[in-house]
Amino acid sequence: MGRVIAIANQKGGVGKSTTAVNVSAALALSGTHVLLVDSDPQAHATSGVGVSRASVGTSLYDVLINGVAMASALMPSPVKGLDLAPSSIHLAGAEVELVGVPSREHRLRDALRAVKEWYDFVFIDCPPSLGLLTLNALAAADEVIVPIQCEYYALEGLSQLLDTLALIRRRLNPSLRVNGALLTMYDGRTNLSEQVVAEVRRHFHGQVFKTVIPRNVRLAEAPSFGQPAVTFDPSSKGAEAYVALAEEVTARVGEPVAAR
Repeated sequence: MGRVIAIANQKGGVGKSTTAVNVSAALALSGTHVLLVDSDPQAHATSGVGVSRASVGTSLYDVLINGVAMASALMPSPVKGLDLAPSSIHLAGAEVELVGVPSREHRLRDALRAVKEWYDFVFIDCPPSLGLLTLNALAAADEVIVPIQCEYYALEGLSQLLDTLALIRRRLNPSLRVNGALLTMYDGRTNLSEQVVAEVRRHFHGQVFKTVIPRNVRLAEAPSFGQPAVTFDPSSKGAEAYVALAEEVTARVGEPVAAR
C-alpha cells in the first residue's frame, strides 16, 4: 500500500507545489508508480505537471464535497507513471462547505483508502493555510514534508506549524510522522541563508533533509511550460536537487512529530 506524504506549510511561496510536482515526477521517471493529489485551490500542482485547468472534469472538490469516488477523479499526467487527482477553483469554497460535514477532517483519508494501494507513493500538495483542506491532508498522511524558504519571514509561524502537527498527531492521526524539513530557495552567497539553515536544524532536531533546493531559474521557468523541472531541464541544478531529494525521501522512514 502506498506511502501517503503531505507537503505542508501554512506560509505561501515556500516551494510546496514545486516540491510536490518535482518529487512526484522524479520518482515516476525512476519507475515508481505515483499519485499526486492537488488540494490547493490555486491548482499549481495540476498545471505544473502539464494538465490544463480547463481540461479537468471531476476534481478533488467533487470527491471531498459531493462524495464522488476518488477513482473517478484520477487522470494520467504527461509524465509516465504519474497520475493526478486535480484541483479546481471550486476548492476555494470547500473550507466553508466542509464545516457542517460529518467527519469533515477525514474526508480525504476515507477517499484515498480505495486507491492508495494502487501506488507506491501518494503526495498531497497542500494550500498555504492550516484550514480544513490542510487538516484533511495531514489526517490522511503517513508522513509530512515541510518546505521552508531560506529567508527570515519563513521562520515566522514555524512554531505554530510544529504545534499544529503535534496536535493533529494527538487528535486526528496518531501515526503521522515527519519525513523531513526541506530547505528551499537557498542562496549560498548570503549569510541569511546560512542563518535560516541553522535555525531550521535547531527546530527540527535532525529531521532536516541533507538535500537543499537552490534558487534556480529553471525551477521558476518550468511551470510556465507546463512541465516539472526534472523533465524541462534535467541537467539544471534545481532538477538535480529534486532527483536527489526523491532518493532521500524514499530512504527515510520518518520520525514521530515531537511533542510540544
